[in-house]
Amino acid sequence: MEPTRHQDAAWATVVFAGVVAALHIWKLPAALPAIQADLGLSLVAAGLLLGMVQVAGMLAGLAVSLLSELAGARRCLLSGLALLFTGSLAGGLSATAGVLMASRVLEGAGFLLVTVLAPGLIRTHTPLRRLNLAVGVWSAYQGIATFVGLVATALALQVVSWETWWLVMAAVSLLPIPLVLRHVPPDAPPRPGTGRGRAAARRIAITVRSPNPWIAGTVFACYTVQWMAVVGFLPTVYQANGVTGIWPGVLSAVVGGLNAVGAILTAPLMQRGVPARVLLIGAFVSMGTTSLLTFAVPWQQVPGGAAFQFAAVALFSMTGAAIPTTLVRLAVDLAPEGGSAPAVMGLMQQIFNVGNFTGPAIAAALATATGGWGATWWMTCGFAAVGILLALLLSERRLGLKIAQR
Repeated sequence: MEPTRHQDAAWATVVFAGVVAALHIWKLPAALPAIQADLGLSLVAAGLLLGMVQVAGMLAGLAVSLLSELAGARRCLLSGLALLFTGSLAGGLSATAGVLMASRVLEGAGFLLVTVLAPGLIRTHTPLRRLNLAVGVWSAYQGIATFVGLVATALALQVVSWETWWLVMAAVSLLPIPLVLRHVPPDAPPRPGTGRGRAAARRIAITVRSPNPWIAGTVFACYTVQWMAVVGFLPTVYQANGVTGIWPGVLSAVVGGLNAVGAILTAPLMQRGVPARVLLIGAFVSMGTTSLLTFAVPWQQVPGGAAFQFAAVALFSMTGAAIPTTLVRLAVDLAPEGGSAPAVMGLMQQIFNVGNFTGPAIAAALATATGGWGATWWMTCGFAAVGILLALLLSERRLGLKIAQR
């Protein structure tokens, strides 16, 4: 019993580190109107600021996987938390938009180190019979962080400036470190010899030549491009619709939190053997439909329309969670023979972070060109359709995988 408890503590600690890392993404949306006012940012520049934290993920996912092969996953996880501390501290002390954007890139590097390595650490330190549960909980980390980050930021900004809140969040970055040191087993000592780098690079090259991580990563990007754009700008959308005070942040937080609920609810479906393709296509159909209802209908002209719009965007977030949950579960087993599991996650991270980066910018450009948020569904429905087409290539038969627990 004791080893199982210790392993549960290990993966739970990794999930906690992921939530803390993602809080640095979701401290921004509720603070964005204040930052725009202070620094004079346009809507498109605000979209770039939302996506800037993903730059490191777009460029360095595979490099992080190589680093983990050489230095060890736990060491990289701890380094990521340290970078989050440094980036948030720099952001809190910044006086210009350029410095703030640079600090977001630094936070993005820390976020990348934590999240690329987390699925591999969970797989290594979780009993097989609990792996689907652990991966389901891990897949909820973004939704949990969205809820906590948006609510906490909305409340904090009632009493402190956004710069002070960035400094508080720098301190929060340090909280997982003692838990990681206590519960996550140390990395194996480096193997002697000078060929470790070449061997690691060879494993990564084998992984990159496999089509499956590319397909899975692109399907993931079709999800992130929608979710980051919609949820990232949701507080701004609510403010544009006349919602004031803490409510834009709170309502957006509930939408983000439901993503965590959806991720956790997907885990038992995977456990029962529901095919990955069914989960993915069903989620994309739901995201397309609910985003159409959210943005295409002039709810301001409908009695009680705000409640219907909120229900639609809440379903968008909750049902969409099946996509990252399913793909992360596939990713932990997706490395080809002789390949590297961290490289699979690193490559997927690079691809889906393109969606995270471009989604807010696309949504902001559409809103600027059309004079409102009503055209957002053009983007969401378009990427949902592409995701469905690519998901047809991700059947368990073609991948030789079963996501159900044996």
